[in-house]
Amino acid sequence: MDRDYAEPLDVTALAKVALMSVGHFQRSFRAAYGETPYSYLMTRRIERAKTLLRRGDLSVTEVCMAVGCTSLGSFSTRFTELVGESPSAYRARDHSAAEHITACVAMYLTRPIRGTDTGRPRQEEPGPEAQPEPGPEPEAQPVRNGEAPAAADR
Repeated sequence: MDRDYAEPLDVTALAKVALMSVGHFQRSFRAAYGETPYSYLMTRRIERAKTLLRRGDLSVTEVCMAVGCTSLGSFSTRFTELVGESPSAYRARDHSAAEHITACVAMYLTRPIRGTDTGRPRQEEPGPEAQPEPGPEPEAQPVRNGEAPAAADR
């Protein structure tokens, strides 16, 4: 998906390559990446669109088509959702301050930050400081003459 971002998404083909059913592939993908395959692909497309828009030599429509989107309205909506401004506003902004940054660093620094598809922010994994403190150890039951504790004692 990273390499062929401009191609239509074929979840069935991806699942087949992964040797999984479509449903299992989608669940596994979401568990691994925190978003659906479609959302992941759209995020990659928006990343590439930002690069093309910074160059300034293509119109928003041309960029939309170049990254594999077929609807300018859907592209603009998703771009605005992920970037926080419309593609036209992003293209019109002065990007000359970033000209000395290498492409890979620019891509990292401008990577869209996504919440879940419902618009709620993604839940962060709790760090070790957020783990509940362990409770008291259960008291050991005495063993009588090598016998296991009685059922009432278990």
